[in-house]
Order: sequence, then C-alpha cells, then structure tokens
Amino acid sequence: MPKKLILPYLCLLYFINYLDRVNIGFAGPNGMSEELKLSATVFGFASGVFFIGYLLLEVPSNLALHRFGARRWIARIMVSWGIVATAMAFVPNGTVLIALRFLLGVAEAGFFPGIILYLTYWYPEKERARIVALFMVAVPISTALGATFSGLLIEWTGWRTMFLIEGLPAIALAIVTWFWLPDKPKEAIEEPAKEQWPLRKALTHPRVLALSFVYFGIVYGLYTLGFFLPTIIKGLAPGANIVERGLINAIPYVLGAVAMILWARHGDRTGERKWHVAAPMLLGGAAIPVALYLDNPVAAMVAVSVCAVGVCAALPTFWALPTSFLGGTAAAGGIALINSLGNVSGFVAPYVTGWLRDLTGTQKTGLWVVGITMVTAAVVALVQRAGTEKV
Repeated sequence: MPKKLILPYLCLLYFINYLDRVNIGFAGPNGMSEELKLSATVFGFASGVFFIGYLLLEVPSNLALHRFGARRWIARIMVSWGIVATAMAFVPNGTVLIALRFLLGVAEAGFFPGIILYLTYWYPEKERARIVALFMVAVPISTALGATFSGLLIEWTGWRTMFLIEGLPAIALAIVTWFWLPDKPKEAIEEPAKEQWPLRKALTHPRVLALSFVYFGIVYGLYTLGFFLPTIIKGLAPGANIVERGLINAIPYVLGAVAMILWARHGDRTGERKWHVAAPMLLGGAAIPVALYLDNPVAAMVAVSVCAVGVCAALPTFWALPTSFLGGTAAAGGIALINSLGNVSGFVAPYVTGWLRDLTGTQKTGLWVVGITMVTAAVVALVQRAGTEKV
C-alpha cells in the first residue's frame, strides 16, 4: 500500500470502528430501549461497560502490536470486533446486551492506541497534530454520517439490522489489512533522539498519569455527546422523525470536524501544544451545561455545537503531547495506558449521566458533571511541561 493511501485507509478503519462503538446511542431511543425494557441507568451501563474490557487489555494489546507488527495485529482486532458487533443484532435482553458490549471492548482493545503508535512510524513530530487530526476526523464524521445512515437503517429495517449491516465491514476490511497494510516504512523518519524510558517508567510516571486524566476529561465530553445527544435531540425536537433527528445530530460534528483540522494545523504551525488542548476544553466544558438552560431549541443546539467543537479541537493536539517524549516500547505502553485510563470515562460518562437522569428526572445534573470534568482536565493540561523539557 503506497504511503499516500495509508492515512485515508486508517481513517476509514477508524470511521467503522467508532461507528460500531457508538451506534448503540442511535439504537437506544429508536426502539431498542423500549423492546429490551432498558432504564436510562441500564442503557448507560450497557453503553459504558464496553470500556471495562477495553481498559483491561489495552496495554498488552498495544505491546503485542509493537512486537508482532501492525498488519497482523490490526487485522486480528478487526475480525474480533466485527464478529461481536454483528452479534449485537441478535441480543435478546439487557443482560446479553451488557455482555456483548463488554466483549466488544475486549475485541477492540489496542486498535486506537495502535494506530497512534503506527502513525509515529510514518510522520515526524512537527506534523503530528495535523496528521492525527486527519485520522481522528473519522470521529465527528462517523457520528455525523453515522447518525443519518443509522437513522435510515433503523427506519427501513429496524435497529437489529442496523447492528448487522454496520458490523460486517470490519470483517471484510480485516482481509484487506492483512494483505496490504505495511508494518513500517522502508526508511525510518529522522527525529531528535528521545530519552529511552523503560516500560515500567512509562506506565507509572506522574506525567503519563496526569495526561491520562486530561484525556479522561476530553473523552468524558465526547462520549456523553455520542451516547446521549440523540436522546437530547429527541426531547428538543419531539416532532422530528428518525432521519431528521439524525441530520440535526450531525450538525455539531460537522462543525467539530472542521475545527479539528484547522486547530491542529494551527498547533503544528505555532508549535504550541498545551493551550491548543486546554482552550477548546475550557470552551466545551463551559458550553455543555448552558445548553440545558436554553428553552429555544436552536440556541440549545448552538451551545451543544460549541461543546462538540471544543471536544473535537482538543483531541488531535492532545496526542502530540505524549508522543513528544515517549518512544519505542515506552511509547507502545504509555500511549495505550493513557488511552485506556482516559477511556474509563467512556464507562463513567454514560453510566453517571444515565444514573443522574433516573435519580433527578432531568439531564441537567449529569451534564453539569461533564462541564466540571472538562474544565478541571483543562487546568491539568495547562500545568504540564512542554514536550521538549527534561522530565
């Protein structure tokens, strides 16, 4: 596979990966919760339990990728998650739904940090925020297009067929990955030598753990929007049909995709990283609770869109922070640890938001927690050292 095709191909894989991860958010308010008799708490737990399996196997999976090569390991991950994602079409009750979501996390473990590690083989540090942004633009695109596509599938065939159709591409593309994705470039990129940390240091250093919390804050906002925005929109626009709600759901993510690329390019051009992570987090954290106090649906969607822009803009530049000082096996372990601990929020966010919704009868309390978490994580990002400084 030529180098110029690698990034678009990886973006396609992540598009499918992220859609299979969050399409439960489209199924829930469109028939699944009613058919399976799921409370908001159970739905939130099922959405978030994915990340428990993800947490347990993220580091060993990324170390395996570093050892055995990207081509074989990424293909193995894709087959595993594709099988579980298609099995979601046959779920009979909430208990099996929870079990399959857990197994989906186990199957997907190592994919995202493996790709972040893989990109460091091909692109130098000075280009990394822009390259990661082009890769991660699959997140807002998959949510924007996925909302409409999933809505159409649910309207035409039901939520079960949606899971089946959206799970199969992972299995098909695993074959392409196995045969055509190169493990590494023929010539290594030249960069200033990094201090070679032992793996144990990368997994226990306070700087790595602090970055894990920063990522926790970003992802907390991302997954709260991903899992609950369709439900929020249903409340804001009760007269809209499934497809119309999908189009409304797409608006914040289209804006987020544009902001993600432009903000990352600005970060690469200036070389500044901390404020490029913290500033959009502060913006997004302040915007999300405001949305719930606006009676006008248009004004509320503006606030939600501002939050989505903040979350999306912070994501790619964040990954320029740990990759600026981690290399080799330490990078494989450290990146995976940051991603796995950060993605604990993928469990905490939907579960806590759903629990608070059941407890209080409103979404407001849960989304206040989102805002506070993002703002706190932004402050932690600001006190981090620059990547070139000695640890």
